[in-house]
Amino acid sequence: MLDGIIPWNISVDKVAIAGTCLWALALYLGFASLREWITFQWERWFNFAEGFLYTSKDEFEKTRVAREAQNAFYASLFSIIPFLIAGGLFNYGVNVGLGKSWAISVGILACVACGVYDLGRRNTP
Repeated sequence: MLDGIIPWNISVDKVAIAGTCLWALALYLGFASLREWITFQWERWFNFAEGFLYTSKDEFEKTRVAREAQNAFYASLFSIIPFLIAGGLFNYGVNVGLGKSWAISVGILACVACGVYDLGRRNTP
């Protein structure tokens, strides 16, 4: 697809991307309290950093509701990044330990196990 635009060849390891994403999803589901803490910290930082963009205190207060909702959305998106990094490390560990053929299988097993754990965690009072 990009052969006409880019003169060099780009190779992408699809198995590594899939394994990393599966592990990231498993970790995201399994560590709910860490996920919520990371999201809260991102949201705090976005709200703090955006305060410097306004010169008027009245304008800052007038747009507070919309800004905080937008920052919560961005924080939930950015909270995936640490889990993607950890998922890449877990995927690399599985590749080194068990071989490349096990990367997807173990990632799927981890997703199922962490998904069941997350469902059970939500039902407990």
